[in-house]
Amino acid sequence: MIDNNKVRIMTRMSIYEKHEGKEDLRFNKYFKSDYARLQVLRTLVSVSIAYIIFALLFVLYNLEYIIDNVLTLDYPALGKQILGGYIVVLAVYLIGSLVGYSLKYQFSRKRLKKYYKLIRELREIYKDEDSYGNEL
Repeated sequence: MIDNNKVRIMTRMSIYEKHEGKEDLRFNKYFKSDYARLQVLRTLVSVSIAYIIFALLFVLYNLEYIIDNVLTLDYPALGKQILGGYIVVLAVYLIGSLVGYSLKYQFSRKRLKKYYKLIRELREIYKDEDSYGNEL
């Protein structure tokens, strides 16, 4: 006979595994701090590459002005502006990344706790069935 409680639990587990479960189980391999650091490092590399591409595009867009004023440009001030802009953009993205991925990890852990609770419930059902079957 089909146990409706067991079917409900298995259905909930299957839905979870199909949607959020893949990602959550992957997060489970890391500690929170390690996961957040890895994502911050990935963000650092991505933002650096994006900033370099943006700077190159800006230079190419203003190339005529740069060539006309190559001798009169204040390069130290320009370098400070570029570096300051990079630091501000990087700080915003790194803080946002740290907060965002930490929250993502916390929500993932909460969902995993519910998933593991379902596994324990399912084990108990199987233990009860097994002990009931052995008594016959």
